[in-house]
Amino acid sequence: MTVSALYHGIVTHRRFRPVTHALRYRIFMLLLDLDETVGVPSLLGIDRTGLLSFRQRDHGDGSNNGLRAWIAAQLGQAGLEPAASVRVLCMPRVLGHVFNPLTVYFCHGAGGALRAMIYEVNNTFGGRHAYTLAVGGPSDRIAHGCDKTFHVSPFMDMDLHYRFRVRPADETVSLVIHTDDAQGAMLTAGFAGRRQALSNANIFRAALSIPFLGLKVLGGIHWEALRLWLKGLKLRPAPPKPLATQASAVLSRAP
Repeated sequence: MTVSALYHGIVTHRRFRPVTHALRYRIFMLLLDLDETVGVPSLLGIDRTGLLSFRQRDHGDGSNNGLRAWIAAQLGQAGLEPAASVRVLCMPRVLGHVFNPLTVYFCHGAGGALRAMIYEVNNTFGGRHAYTLAVGGPSDRIAHGCDKTFHVSPFMDMDLHYRFRVRPADETVSLVIHTDDAQGAMLTAGFAGRRQALSNANIFRAALSIPFLGLKVLGGIHWEALRLWLKGLKLRPAPPKPLATQASAVLSRAP
């Protein structure tokens, strides 16, 4: 069975402190096996124009043809072996536009087992950062944890901890990120979606259902930020930019 697919689902956020806030948006995502080059539907452009498209330069170090090299570098910096195959879960370009708050890379070993994951975060200020984490146990329900090291929201401090909970893509996929501070849970964000075969018909229906997906995501981010500000949340100043490259790796084994 072809691994690459579309996943239609819901993004949710729920903030608990210092004010309560919730959101719920319908989106779709693309799961792309980087090694599946045969049988790609004509309406999906891989590094070319398409109704939906995936471009390497939207990810990693931003180069046109270096995504596999960037993935290998992230794994190497984290002390992990290179991946034999990689599956990428992200929002595709729709009519040429995209914004991905989070891209997830599933890195598999030579035997097919899931060995590592990369969580690539983009903020609305042009920054990008990658958290690279080993998968050492059962891969049907993955639990990861790491400290926050990258500025995302002007309404969130830096002294926070992430807990990732993932069910890898099959007939369904789910990803939940719990954000905690010293007092406990502050925010939970997640995506849950159901698989659709990657075909021209389904690509056309997806683009027709949300033709401006990237603009919807960016518009939603700024709309929800306005709502938070109107609820009285104060803006935090952006921290100084790190001296290291924006796309850096962090290894953590603690859930």
